Amino acid sequence: MRLLIIGASSYLGGHLRRQAAAAGCSVTTAGRSGLPGGHYRLDLAADGVEGIAGVITAADPDVVINCAGATTGSPEVLAAANITAVHALVTAMLGGTVRLVHIGSAAEYGGTEPGVPVTESAPVQPSSVYGVTKLAGTRLVQLARTAGLDAVVLRVFNAVGAGAPADGLPGQAAAQLRRALAVGGEVRLGPLDGVRDFVDVRDVAGAVLAAATVPALPHPVLNVGSGTGLPARVLVKELVAVSGYDGVVHEDAPGSARSAAMSFQQADITRARQDLGWAPRRDLAESVADLWEAAQPEAPR
Repeated sequence: MRLLIIGASSYLGGHLRRQAAAAGCSVTTAGRSGLPGGHYRLDLAADGVEGIAGVITAADPDVVINCAGATTGSPEVLAAANITAVHALVTAMLGGTVRLVHIGSAAEYGGTEPGVPVTESAPVQPSSVYGVTKLAGTRLVQLARTAGLDAVVLRVFNAVGAGAPADGLPGQAAAQLRRALAVGGEVRLGPLDGVRDFVDVRDVAGAVLAAATVPALPHPVLNVGSGTGLPARVLVKELVAVSGYDGVVHEDAPGSARSAAMSFQQADITRARQDLGWAPRRDLAESVADLWEAAQPEAPR
């Protein structure tokens, strides 16, 4: 299996790259950041259809996996990375036989009914610019699929594990705990009452590989989560326990602009189990332990 991973230097992209290589896949990477080995410099939003088509022709993959995109920035930045880029990618791939696995986001759903796991057929009401742009990207992939592109969108919930970025709760909490242990001070996070579906990033990578290799993709969108909803406070308590921090964790900082309006999210992963033969294998404690072990301590000032 020949894979072209776009955005391979991202959080998920890095885990996917390593897991795919371990599984025996032939991996070529592309993106704006440089990587060793078979890597193509590619900016989906700026290089246009011809540039993308040229990279795909040169790499000659069986499957393109798009992990590229933006989670923060101005509306213009988010639209370029999550809409314009996807439009160019699917346009470049139309008419070919290469499969596309595109990474979507649970933010596309917005707030969901408390206590009810969300299915792929639920109404989508994104509550942030990020969620709106990710939903627009998903719609473009769905349209391309109706035009003949072999494609699927994986709506990923809250990925946790080694290397989690600091613009999400797991990475931010780990960074603040490391800083507090190294130089003193207290930890200040946003409100932690919201229920989230935390899924190990390696399990997400496993779902992506399954989507790349299954013979057929019956549905255009699949949820990828743990199937369990937990208050965000549980994740932070797990991190505090593994870190040994004995100070105060305040919840008085501003909440995430991507998810502040969402009080409950839990994935129904029935469809992913059926279509991909996939299921999450790791629990939150294991994910948090790996996150903490990989976090680099901040040098004392």
